[in-house]
Amino acid sequence: MTATIERGAATAPVPAPKKAPTSRRPEGFLRSSNGKKVVMAVTGAAMVLFLVLHMLGNLKIFLGKESFNEYAYALRTLLEPIAPYRTVLTLLEIGLVVSVVLHMWAAISLARRARHARPVKYVAKKSQANGYATHIMRFGGLTILLFVIWHLLDLTFGVVNPKGYDSSPADRMIAGFDPSRWWVTLIYLVAVVMVGLHLRHGIWSAFQTLGWANRTRDKALRPIAGLLSIVLVVGFLAPPLAITFGVVK
Repeated sequence: MTATIERGAATAPVPAPKKAPTSRRPEGFLRSSNGKKVVMAVTGAAMVLFLVLHMLGNLKIFLGKESFNEYAYALRTLLEPIAPYRTVLTLLEIGLVVSVVLHMWAAISLARRARHARPVKYVAKKSQANGYATHIMRFGGLTILLFVIWHLLDLTFGVVNPKGYDSSPADRMIAGFDPSRWWVTLIYLVAVVMVGLHLRHGIWSAFQTLGWANRTRDKALRPIAGLLSIVLVVGFLAPPLAITFGVVK
């Protein structure tokens, strides 16, 4: 209610007292920018570990079909008879999917937060390096996701593979990169290169997020990120290119 001035004088409302500002609830760790960056770093590290092990397994095709099939069978029989057939592999696959989902959630959340915090674009242009890294991480992530879906349908489930699901893992792999399917090898090549570029920037960002990067370590960590990316790209491209060009039959 408002008070009024004595009779004969013009009435004027008296402003109500201001309410005390309400305190905002403290932001949880996972909702904070630092928390999301840690999620990206940890899930990214898990995916890099998976890629290293997967690359080493793929290289067994150079030791012959039998060696590659033994590797694939060993994955499905981990901890048998303690765990049923394919249990450990299924749990690892679920963990990988969870890592991918959390990684994408953190990346999208950070991008939205940055865009809302800076609704008006700076007049100054971004450096070419920053623009390059942004495009690689954004479109590279989408390219990798689409490639993983195709990769699973082709070599894991055999849906789009000429040999089908009932064939051996080695036969599926060789049929998948048969010279007549050169376009599959080309898609694989582009996707793996995108993975390498994504990793090169992502590994370095993880070093920074986890506090491992500083002025003294910078000269060592940057080459490590680049070298690991190159090793993974070469390791993943060697089997399909060898099959396509007839080195592995």
